[in-house]
Formats: sequence, C-alpha cells, structure tokens
Amino acid sequence: MTTLNVGDALPEGSFNFLNDGVKTMSSSELFADKTVVLFSVPGAYTPTCSERHLPGFVDHFDDFKAHGVDTIACMAVNDAFVMDAWGKSQHADGRVMMLADGNGDYARALGLELDASKFGMGTRAQRFALIAKNGRVVHLAVEAPGEFKVSAADAVLAAL
Repeated sequence: MTTLNVGDALPEGSFNFLNDGVKTMSSSELFADKTVVLFSVPGAYTPTCSERHLPGFVDHFDDFKAHGVDTIACMAVNDAFVMDAWGKSQHADGRVMMLADGNGDYARALGLELDASKFGMGTRAQRFALIAKNGRVVHLAVEAPGEFKVSAADAVLAAL
C-alpha cells in the first residue's frame, strides 16, 4: 500500500551518488524549483531494470527535456558505487542521475518499500515513477508486483 499520493510534498531524505567520491544530495536539493522525473527499480543490474526500465529513460532523454523536465533520476536500494557502475554500463551519464538509497530510507519515507527477502534481496524499493514539480507529486505510477507498464519511460512521457 502506498502512502505517497498525487498532491503530496515529497518527504525529506537524502541520496548518495559518486562525483569524485561519494556525495550526498538532499531530496529538497533534488526536487526544489524543478520538474523532476524520479523512477525507482528494485535493483541495479536486474533483468527488467537493465533491459527495459533504465534504457527507456536514457533513450528518451531528449523527449523528457522537450517536455520541460529538468532532471531525470533513477533510485535503487543499492550503494553509490553500484549505481555509478550500472549507470556507466547503461550510458546514463549526463542523462539520468543514478541515486543510491543504500538503506532504503527514502523508499520507506515514500511508503514504497518492497520486501524482496524471498529472492535474497532484503528490503528494496518498489518499481515506480513519479513526476514532481517544485517538490510536489503531480503524477505517481506504482507497478503491480511483477509488472512493468505504468512506470516505463513512454508511460511517464504520456503523463507530461
């Protein structure tokens, strides 16, 4: 069950990323005074995430920019080193920010955590995508378990 809803302000929290070492970015830095697409995957390098989810946002970067999106960010409950390596392997540099929610704190703050322990993955973030304007959710698409439809790049573009 989701606790985040359209119209809500995004909660405070932070993400890690690599840029000459591990850096931290607050959610207010990410979302304030911008239009941001944040999508989340259950894990870097996992099949659907690597074959379809992240590549869709990389491939449609120019389309998102043309629709007024300032930032596209991918979040996963992985560490900053894994997210950076995955982003490089997917040619996301300069297109999609690769944000680590290492302990799943932001996923929990959103109410979008996922118990993937039966797959040996512990607590992760659900597969979702949101559009935020000035720190408020204007579109939220959370996938049903095992699905990949509503959070795909083309579905998010259609919501802009």
